[in-house]
Amino acid sequence: MLNINNEPMINEEIKDREVRLIDSDGTQLGIMPTRDAMLKAEEKGLDLVKIVPNARPPVCKLINYDKHRYEQAKREREMRKNQRIVELKEVQLSATIEENDIQTRYKNAVKFLEAGDKLKVSIRFRGRQSAHANIGMQIMLDFAKRLGEYGSIERAPKLEGRFMIMIIAPKAEKKSFAEREQERKEREAQDKQDELNRQNAAKQAAPKKKVKRESENMI
Repeated sequence: MLNINNEPMINEEIKDREVRLIDSDGTQLGIMPTRDAMLKAEEKGLDLVKIVPNARPPVCKLINYDKHRYEQAKREREMRKNQRIVELKEVQLSATIEENDIQTRYKNAVKFLEAGDKLKVSIRFRGRQSAHANIGMQIMLDFAKRLGEYGSIERAPKLEGRFMIMIIAPKAEKKSFAEREQERKEREAQDKQDELNRQNAAKQAAPKKKVKRESENMI
């Protein structure tokens, strides 16, 4: 039986004539009168806590109950802190999307899936594009295939009015936090390097201004 605060009965709250007692280290001390169990608790400076109230006789254990409650509250706080609400993120494709845009959407999708979120992939068909939904279907399936390492199709692509929608769920996490963090840093470094390479290529491709020589200015 629990008390009105939904906590186990302790010490003087225990009214049973006898109990089965467990020591603080897990040693079975056997069945004894409750008053004897109380004396053992007092000798050790511990509390007598009823842990299995429905047993006959009920099972009690010698515990530092204040410390026990503190550690239990701490564990619950840690569990709440580590719990994460799964969000539904979205990336939008198109029936005429080009490869560089797909790469951008792919990188965003990987970040979402690695963070544990589900991914909504959508294509909006404009005008007569809806007559060629098979093209959108192929784009969707190709995109899902690229993400195969990070997620799997939870809801297959389906046409809803002018939109085609697919849901991808993240794969069960097997890598440690340190491994995920290292991979994230490596991807960010690679993205920066790719951007730098594109900027350098653009500079090299830009037409150079012709510099007039001093002799030409004198003519």
